[in-house]
Amino acid sequence: MEATDLGVRLCQATARTLYPVHSAVTLPVLILALASFEIAPWLPMLAIWWVKPWLDRTVLFVLSRAAFGQTTSVSHVWAAQRQVWWSRLWFTLTVQRLSLWRTLTQPVYQLEGLSPWSARARVKQIRRRNAWAAIVMTSTFVSAETALTIALTSLTYWFAPSGQTPDPMSALFGDVPGLLSFAFPVAYALVVLFLEPFYVAAGFAMYLNRRAELEAWDIEQEFRRAFGQ
Repeated sequence: MEATDLGVRLCQATARTLYPVHSAVTLPVLILALASFEIAPWLPMLAIWWVKPWLDRTVLFVLSRAAFGQTTSVSHVWAAQRQVWWSRLWFTLTVQRLSLWRTLTQPVYQLEGLSPWSARARVKQIRRRNAWAAIVMTSTFVSAETALTIALTSLTYWFAPSGQTPDPMSALFGDVPGLLSFAFPVAYALVVLFLEPFYVAAGFAMYLNRRAELEAWDIEQEFRRAFGQ
């Protein structure tokens, strides 16, 4: 839990460089997803939810450089787009999309350069004794995401013109006005744009913490062998 807090602090410290890069990549995707509202009202939120692991890859790239004191611009991401965006794309949108601890294990695939098949042992090692904490962290962010989405959607009621306020009971039983039905995906898109970097940073910090534990253990074993203890 302390590691996740450190990740949030890292996101705050790098916000000035992180959010411009994150927004440059994420906003076009969110706009395309919202455009699918004409096909089906539920499709934008599903599309945004589905591509979140792919959007996380850009955030992780920026954070991994920030951890070593390097700043990142859009040009840096563009130059590394093959590694950041297209490497193991199918795996990102399938297996990682359904993973409850993807931000903990994603650095193994993206930063350590291991293929999904050769990374199995490494992922188990990183996940050991940390899987439950990662699930709790994911659940916490899901709750925050839901609360913020509902809060933003409620602005539709607060700022609706006099006499045109949507009826909450009608919305509850499925009779949702057009404005309100579009407010949900827009609110969700804005929340993802704001909150997702914090989620990725929390998982990245958990990964760094686990790496520190493993490497410290390796050093201790080397000393024990060296001194015959």
